[in-house]
Amino acid sequence: MKKTRSPLENLYPFLHGKQKSKQSDLDSLLISIQQKADDSARVSQQFFRDNAQAIIAASQAIANVYLKGGRMLTMGNGGSSCDASHFAVEFQHPVTTGRPALPAFNMVMDTAMLSAVANDVGIKHIYVRQLDAQAGTLDGLIGFSTSGNSENLLAAFEKAKKLNLVTLGLTGGNGGEMMSSGLVDHCLVVDTDSIHRVQEVHVATYHILWDLVHTLLADGRGALNKNLKEIDD
Repeated sequence: MKKTRSPLENLYPFLHGKQKSKQSDLDSLLISIQQKADDSARVSQQFFRDNAQAIIAASQAIANVYLKGGRMLTMGNGGSSCDASHFAVEFQHPVTTGRPALPAFNMVMDTAMLSAVANDVGIKHIYVRQLDAQAGTLDGLIGFSTSGNSENLLAAFEKAKKLNLVTLGLTGGNGGEMMSSGLVDHCLVVDTDSIHRVQEVHVATYHILWDLVHTLLADGRGALNKNLKEIDD
């Protein structure tokens, strides 16, 4: 009687069966690495070809937030919460000499606040409540979601529009509700269903945004420094 393969055997046939050898296993893993690297490069190159103008527009929106004396607020869930944190750190702690620190507030960082709101009124409100307390009309809001369908991000974007904040989103797939809702002024969508490829492109995108924003601010450095001084005072 023919043996039925398990789901894992179907996914990774080179790891099962009598015919396998250490060398064949190694060769298969090497092929897998190259395939993933090639796919990552393909998705990234396609995204930046298709979205170059949109990325410039997004960087101009962020630069305008800073020129007007505002700050960027960041949000995301799971792995995307790490991107929200990373974005905020990049702007607050520039690694390139001569570039000023720019104010950013990471709404993922306060676990007491997040757990209190989630426990008391639901996870949908964890960013809305923080916008109520933290957001000013000159600020911008950026959210990260690989699917574009995170309910708490969508609720926050809806709140942000009521507060007249500039809104930006980085997502994947077909953009989900972040793209279709009309709540996000600048929505950058990585056209792939692979969560890993989406996240890889997101990292490259906000690194590029960081660089473009500082380039755009260079000509308005006097106005920027004046606004930052007023914030400190």
